[in-house]
Amino acid sequence: MIRTLIVDDEPLAHDIIENYVNKIPDMTIVAKCDNAIEANQVIQSQEVDLVFLDIQMPQMTGIELVKSISNPPKIVFTTAFAEYAVDGFELNAVDYLLKPIAFDRFLKAVNKVKDSLDPNDTPTTADDFFFVKADKKLVKVHFSEMLYVEGLKDYVIIKKEQGRVIALQTMKSLETKLPSDMFMRVHRSYIVNIQQIKAVVGNTIEIVESGQPKHIPIGKNYKEDLVKIIESNKL
Repeated sequence: MIRTLIVDDEPLAHDIIENYVNKIPDMTIVAKCDNAIEANQVIQSQEVDLVFLDIQMPQMTGIELVKSISNPPKIVFTTAFAEYAVDGFELNAVDYLLKPIAFDRFLKAVNKVKDSLDPNDTPTTADDFFFVKADKKLVKVHFSEMLYVEGLKDYVIIKKEQGRVIALQTMKSLETKLPSDMFMRVHRSYIVNIQQIKAVVGNTIEIVESGQPKHIPIGKNYKEDLVKIIESNKL
């Protein structure tokens, strides 16, 4: 699933791109912003794979935003001004879409993004375990014994059926090690083992931990993906 951020100060542009994204099954929108400052906050706090980014915006341009991020997501610039194309590609943008954007041209840009994504970022289930550095050693963790992962600043706590593992790494880096058919990000601070979900109650997920129910919050930007999993009868 490609987590997508839409950044544009024109509401109509938001609607068009959102409509296009919703037509592509393996894409989801994590947020929509009408300025680059708000977009920067989203990029720093959430998992974003792709940004559809307008260039001319008040306070900070799209180009200035990309220059300010040390490791930006994939960028597709969207603008009505062709003269910015050179600047866009100098920033290693995947593509540059001129408004008004036709769907076939949009789809071509998305396919470029898919081709540019590192296949090593997509975990496989060839192995049923991975190693994580904890307590000055590499600890083997089996996917099947994991209940959920909780992020705390620069640390992650891997809760298992028996005990836990605390590791110094980010949620984003850990998420790349987990097979997407077994694990799901449901909150900026939580990843859950899909098979361990016992119930969904309002905006929380219920998991049994040490014989007791544990309620994990569902972030509003992740709820749509969870609903799709539920409707597909994978729970």
